[in-house]
Amino acid sequence: MKHYLFLLIALFTFSIGFSQDQTYVKGVIINASQGEPLESVNIVNLTQVIGTTTNAEGEFTLRAQANDTLHLSYLGFKSIKVRVTNDWIKFGTSTIQLNELALALEEVVINDFRLTGILEVDIQNVPINNNYRYSISGLPSTGYEAGNRSNAITKALGAIFNPADFLYKMFGKNPNEMKKLKQMKQDDEIRNLLASRFDREMLTVLLQVDRVDLDEIVRQCNYSADFINSANDLQILDAISECYEEYKVLSRSRKKR
Repeated sequence: MKHYLFLLIALFTFSIGFSQDQTYVKGVIINASQGEPLESVNIVNLTQVIGTTTNAEGEFTLRAQANDTLHLSYLGFKSIKVRVTNDWIKFGTSTIQLNELALALEEVVINDFRLTGILEVDIQNVPINNNYRYSISGLPSTGYEAGNRSNAITKALGAIFNPADFLYKMFGKNPNEMKKLKQMKQDDEIRNLLASRFDREMLTVLLQVDRVDLDEIVRQCNYSADFINSANDLQILDAISECYEEYKVLSRSRKKR
């Protein structure tokens, strides 16, 4: 009986300690110039790799601890990072302002393909996409492409076996950042946020790489320029994750030799 009593006390103490560790922050995000609440602002806890969005009143609640860093982003507004403090956790809701960006539309060039009516000539002028489509886990079964069929089969093989290549440097020297890939893929809110984005900002912040290096990682995995330019952030995440998993498997095989 005493053993059962001791077990109950231990479980009760553990549950209290666990609940105390689960702290949250609440906030309201508004337009700095108009004072109006902003709906669907993306909020990501970079420290714990979890995320959420604001509701129609600009409100959000997110699990966080003191000294965690939150990344706030919204289309047309300047993204900011906010440090979580003990006072914020203790005293409740905080109002955060986002400033609008001055948007400048770039010139869009549309290629004009003029048909001559001569089949042999017209065929030569039509761009052909030779990319091979395949499925990335967690995404619709229609699949996505990664170069031609031979590239899809040998994806990352040529780079991985060279210990000095770009992929090895990025993945081998930043294992902690690469561990975030699994955390990002496991959090539904993060995946939903990434699926709606095409700017790579959240990925670069979470993985702590710049946009050029992020594109280079995907390119070194033999994904085409078309895929890099058109894929949303979730597709890029899945592409990097798949390539990294292949890297780990082949790296272990190489060490056994």
